[in-house]
This record gives sequence, structure tokens and C-alpha cells, in this order.
Amino acid sequence: MDVQLSHPIYSIVGQVADSLGIAAYAVGGVVRDYFLQRPCSDIDIVCVGSGIALAEEVARRINPAIEVHVYKNFGTAQFVYHYDNIDWEIEFVGARRESYHRDSRKPIVEDGTLEDDQNRRDFTINAMAVGLNHDNFGTLVDPFGGIRDLNEGLLRTPLDPLVTFSDDPLRMMRAVRFASQLGFTIEDNCFKAIVDNAERLRIISQERITSEFNKILLSQHPSTGISLLYKSGLLQIFFPELVNLKGVETVDGRAHKDNFYHTLEVLDNVAEKSDDLWLRWAALLHDIGKPATKRYDERLGWTFHGHEVKGSQMVKRIFKRMRLPLDAKMKYVEKLVLLHLRPIVISEDIVTDSAVRRLLFEAGDDIDDLMILCEADITSKKEEKKKRFRDNYKLVRRKLVELEEKDRIRNFQPPVSGLDIMQTFGIGPCHEIGVIKDAIKDAILEGTIPNDRQAAWDMMLDLAAGLGLKVKT
Repeated sequence: MDVQLSHPIYSIVGQVADSLGIAAYAVGGVVRDYFLQRPCSDIDIVCVGSGIALAEEVARRINPAIEVHVYKNFGTAQFVYHYDNIDWEIEFVGARRESYHRDSRKPIVEDGTLEDDQNRRDFTINAMAVGLNHDNFGTLVDPFGGIRDLNEGLLRTPLDPLVTFSDDPLRMMRAVRFASQLGFTIEDNCFKAIVDNAERLRIISQERITSEFNKILLSQHPSTGISLLYKSGLLQIFFPELVNLKGVETVDGRAHKDNFYHTLEVLDNVAEKSDDLWLRWAALLHDIGKPATKRYDERLGWTFHGHEVKGSQMVKRIFKRMRLPLDAKMKYVEKLVLLHLRPIVISEDIVTDSAVRRLLFEAGDDIDDLMILCEADITSKKEEKKKRFRDNYKLVRRKLVELEEKDRIRNFQPPVSGLDIMQTFGIGPCHEIGVIKDAIKDAILEGTIPNDRQAAWDMMLDLAAGLGLKVKT
């Protein structure tokens, strides 16, 4: 089978490889995505010889100013080729074969043939190569039936899956990731090998596990990947808090829903609306505090009072262990987990202006994402109940727009500051300042006074007089 290679990098690599007397091939993801008609800006080149020498000469032919990054310990080199308004990352490596010690995923690497290199690849769909030399340009080399597996939507390993996954356990995460991204099925023997090798994931660094997990979260239907992680036993290794959501308990014939599958449904609902990784993390963790707050009440049934507070408190510990950023992204997830019940509570009661103002004040610029999360949280099987919630949320959204335009509450700072109070009454930092500021803030949020400086100033004077403070003269 011939592959139509249109990018100029391929012919340049082929010409240079011919001049150096070595064989060169495009391999892996770029070949797979060519057949799947998926965009791909990462091009991997394998050659039977020095990948570093090939990379340096190819870069020189394109533009001597191109910076080539060389990784001698790995025998690889990489550079960026700007073409057609896209930055293409081109990586070169010499063909190699690998062997492993059982207690490490770092391979012993030796020079090898193209066959050796294809043998070490993770899946048949990633083991295809396309010739770049003059005498085989565009010829597909597919020893393991990668095209057949692409057509069947099947993930298989080129060699014995038990060996493949034991050698490099991260490939188990990659199998689930590709299944989630591509909508493929993991072949039965391959999946059984993942189950049998799940414990081997413990030798992989958390950073690399989290990197694959984030890619699963960013897939079109992340529930597919997370369900596979659970069924294979991999999720239990690195994310016990999520596993703890699994299961249904029944007392006196009354059961609660399975919060694991509810969470996956909410996550998929969010994924339909947003590609934002951190909003998807908020969806994943929105009910994470439920196992710790679950109680049975003879009158009320199952309750999870305070699970939003507990869940928000758990976010930092989870992010820290998962090697996720402990910065504004984490704070954003904490906030959404903490507030995810607020629009629901508002929508169940009479939607008052003051309640909406407080919601807008607390959510700030994240109010739109919070509403996406809360609407995604409507997973009832009763259509009438779902319609009622959605209608109520439309009312909440309308009031959010109206009050934002009228009162400018989002991210507002009270018009009178602590410094204003100290200078007006000639006092230093003290309890009374907090009392005045909080009262003004509450009055604005309740709609008692407008959000402007004069109204706030007049209220400050009245409150100060009641506290025995006199204007400095």
C-alpha cells in the first residue's frame, strides 16, 4: 500500500537519508492519524543509523538557523519546522531494540533494525511505518496488521501483551487513553493482560500517570476511559478517592444512587459544553466528599450534608498527590466544588435578587463555568424533574445577567475601603472596621443600598455613629 505524503519534510528527510546511505521511515502516531484523517503536527522519524546526524543535516538543509535539540543519552534529536502556519515538531531516533529489568521501566537500549523498532512499539496501530527513501517512498510497512486493527477499531499489542505491559506499565494507561480518544476497543487478551499487570503501574512516576489521565479527561467521552481504568484495576492504584464513590448502599429498602457513575455522567455532560481541563476536573471532583459525609436518616433517607465543603477541602490533597498545579487552577477547582450546590439551592426556592447577587459575588468570573457544572449535574431519569430544574436555571441565568448589568456585583469591592474608614475617623486597624465593611457589603448584596460610593459613605457614617466613632476634624 502506498501512502500519499504531502508534507515537504518527508522528501527532504528521504533525500538526506539517501545521501547518508541510511534507511529512514515515518512511524507511529503520524502514520496512524494519516489513516484516521486526524490532524497531527508531531512527526516521528526512525532511521537505521544515527538519528542525531540525520536530524542535524535535515535541519541544515531546511534552514541553517533552525535549532536542533539533541538528547545523546536517548539517541534522539528534535526541532520545530514552521510550515503552512503550523509549528511541526519533528523528532528523529535511530532504530533500536529494548530489554527491561522487572523493577524498572527504564529500558536497556541497543541499536537495531526497523523490525526491532516496530516490535518495541506499544500497539499495532502505532507500529506502522512509511518508507522515505527514493526506492520505497510512501510504501507502508505494516508487519502486525495495524491497518486491519484501525478498520476494526481494535487496540492490540504487536507482541505478547503480558510482556509489553510488564516491560513498560505506562502502556496500560496509553491503551485506555487511545480507547477513550479514538473510541476503540481493547482486544480481550490485551485487556486481560492489563488486569493481570495493573499492580505494575506502581513503578511509574505519578507525573507520567497524571499526564495520561489528563488526556483521558480531555477526550470526547472521558467516561469511557475512566470506566476502563476502573474495570482494569488501574484506577484503584492511583485514584482511590474516585473509586470510593462506587457502589450503592440500601437501608430499609432505601438506596442512594451510585455516585461513581453519576460523576462520570456529569463529566460527560461538561465535556459536551467545554474543552477546559480544569472545569472537567471540577466535574470529576464535585461529589468527591460524599463518601465521608454519607449518613442514613430514618426520616430523610440518605444524606450527604456538607459534602461540597468536604470535597473542596480534599482538592488540594488530591492535586498534590497527583502532581497537579497548586496554583490558581487548583483554587478554581476548589471554588467550583464548594459552590456547586448553590445554584441548585437557589433554583429550588424563589429566585430572589439577593441570593443571585451573593452567588455572583462569590463565583466572580467563574460564574459561567459554575452554571455549566450545575446544569451538567442534572442527571435525574425523571424527565419532568429535569425540565423543572432546567427551567429554573434559565431563570437564574437571566437574573445573573440582569443584576450584573444593574449592580456590577461580579468581583466587586465595597465602595468604602478600610483605609477610608481609618482616615475618616482617625483610628487604626480594629474590629469596628470589619463590622462596617461587612455591613456595607451585605447591604449591597441584599439590595438595601445601591452599589455606589455615596450610598456606601452615608451608611458608613450612620454605622460609625452607632459604634461611637466620631469623624476626625
